[in-house]
Amino acid sequence: MPTVLESLNSALHRAFAADERVLLLGEDVLDPYGGAFKVTRGLSTAFPGRVLTTPISEAGIVGVAAGMALRGYRPVVEIMFGDFITLIADQIINHAAKFRWMYNDQVHVPLILRTPMGGRRGYGPTHSQTLEKLFIGTPGLAVVAPTHLGDPGSLLEQIILETQDPVLFVENKLLYLLQVNGGIEELELQPVTAQKVKTGQQERFSIPCPLYRLTVKGAPAPTLTLAAYGFMAELTRQAMLKLAYEYEIFTELIVPTDLTDFNLPLSTSRLLAIEEGTLALGWGAEIISRAAETLGSGLVFSHRVAARDLPVPASGPLEAMVLPGVEDIIQAACAAVA
Repeated sequence: MPTVLESLNSALHRAFAADERVLLLGEDVLDPYGGAFKVTRGLSTAFPGRVLTTPISEAGIVGVAAGMALRGYRPVVEIMFGDFITLIADQIINHAAKFRWMYNDQVHVPLILRTPMGGRRGYGPTHSQTLEKLFIGTPGLAVVAPTHLGDPGSLLEQIILETQDPVLFVENKLLYLLQVNGGIEELELQPVTAQKVKTGQQERFSIPCPLYRLTVKGAPAPTLTLAAYGFMAELTRQAMLKLAYEYEIFTELIVPTDLTDFNLPLSTSRLLAIEEGTLALGWGAEIISRAAETLGSGLVFSHRVAARDLPVPASGPLEAMVLPGVEDIIQAACAAVA
């Protein structure tokens, strides 16, 4: 099976071959370097003139790309590190995400913003953050986080070729080297009814964003729901196996890829939301809030596992203390069923 990196790279090549309006803008994306994490490797060789290396100016890159999208191109922007999305907030939140409403559906902004996110590589406080929560909830912007489950490359390809609105496509750095569908031999993987990428309160187009449910093969019915996305879904997978084999606690794991769809299907009355971003005001808080509104007293337990509300240290041991890990998930799960 390919790695997630290989899957995404192949998807970019297919999208470029399928539609000559697809362009790539970013820093150091030309061969032989092919981007900081090599996701764009080979594109400038195969499609010269359609891969544009840029100055170090994220705001400028996204502003230009938004203009290209308005003129009918389908630009893909690579932001070298997810920490730098703070520099594009004005272009996305105040402009690209609003144009369709401001101009009464007469324009489209098919702009894809790809960026590697997350820590655990010792890159320090300004290159290790998980910041997508700053953009989740922005009307007009879809936030999508692929995982190693299913076919992450096909998801990216479909978004590039079909989206009519801006999409923030978040790629956790540690996902890149995982094999697609690797490590799930002991689990039942069930795709749930496909979700749709939404822009704000209105559904503007229908791109299926998969949602997965995993359970341990042959195990009793789960008594706890775990919800996680991106690389945290992999750490949660590891935790759920330990919980089953060492603690006899049986869980289900819900893994969304559309982070702007907060209504997850739960088959238990206990919910543990898990994310790599900081705890305060995060994705997990919204997940639990929506579940409480839907289930009321039927939700008997809820808890969040997330990073401490601190900058991410460069020191490996300190970084491990700040970011949530497998043992944090296990401890929270044990408390949930105690």
